[in-house]
Amino acid sequence: MTTGKPDTAALIALDWGTSSLRAYRMDGRGQTLDARHLPWGIMNLPQPLQDGALAAGAADQDARFELAFQHACGDWLRAEPSLPVIACGMVGSAQGWREAAYLDVPVDLGQLAGQLTRVARDGTPMHIVPGLIQRHGLPNVMRGEETQVAGVLDTLGADADDLLIGLPGTHSKWVAVRRGRVTHFDTFMTGEVYAALRGHTILGRTMSDGASDPEAYARGLRVAGAPAGRAGVLSTIFSARTLGLTGALTPAASPDYLSGLLIGHEIAALAEMLRQQGAMPRLVLCGDDALCERYRLALDHYGLGTPAQARHATERGLWHLALAAGLVRASVTETP
Repeated sequence: MTTGKPDTAALIALDWGTSSLRAYRMDGRGQTLDARHLPWGIMNLPQPLQDGALAAGAADQDARFELAFQHACGDWLRAEPSLPVIACGMVGSAQGWREAAYLDVPVDLGQLAGQLTRVARDGTPMHIVPGLIQRHGLPNVMRGEETQVAGVLDTLGADADDLLIGLPGTHSKWVAVRRGRVTHFDTFMTGEVYAALRGHTILGRTMSDGASDPEAYARGLRVAGAPAGRAGVLSTIFSARTLGLTGALTPAASPDYLSGLLIGHEIAALAEMLRQQGAMPRLVLCGDDALCERYRLALDHYGLGTPAQARHATERGLWHLALAAGLVRASVTETP
């Protein structure tokens, strides 16, 4: 365990996903001193080189993970070898450096800190946060988002009672939290479906890049909730092509229209689930600002109100879990 003064490092925190690796050097209040964003996600690890060629044994995944780790924080650890390291995300998946446990939902998020998976290295070990698994009904899993949720709860404090936390992204998550417990969550593959439709189907061939078109996005939201939208997303997405063929939608406006259509179907489904539950929890969004703004517009369009937005939730969550696990001890009063 280390104790950090406000102006010195106390923790290295890694957000290690499928496509990228974010590293944070944090002080004794949990504030970020340095940050790095690298392309070394678990599906795109660097290859060790010798004399400009691939080294023997380059296929060794451990060596490739270690090299990515060194790129992210090796110099920080050489300067301060005693710093603890905590990580979340797909680095703990079956395809990651070490497979971390899944905790069953419903679950008290306080249990995360007691179930860290230790990755032994030649130097400082790394500790991986467990993911969550929901077994009732259709199974559902998350890795990384549980840390964001922990960060949201830590930020909100006493206000974190009955929440629905939206985590927009490649696979959007909607996480129901009550009194510190994750009670249920749903996943929508909205971001990945958008990328696949635009990059690998006939819809994308008629699209072009251009300035953002808010009206085209709003039109997509409206269509998803209109009577025509009841046919479902597999039917309505074809309108991204036919509206262009009939001159009602320009190629430059089509990407925003498709985005609005897909997000609209997601939020329409969410609104129906909330209606059936007969409850309206407090909504919180967490993620990229531009993407959260798209979701804010969709939530407003479907009558779900204006959500709060939580920033820096991953860093906050990793710091909070490191404290709870005894990896680090704050030496001064933390700042929000």
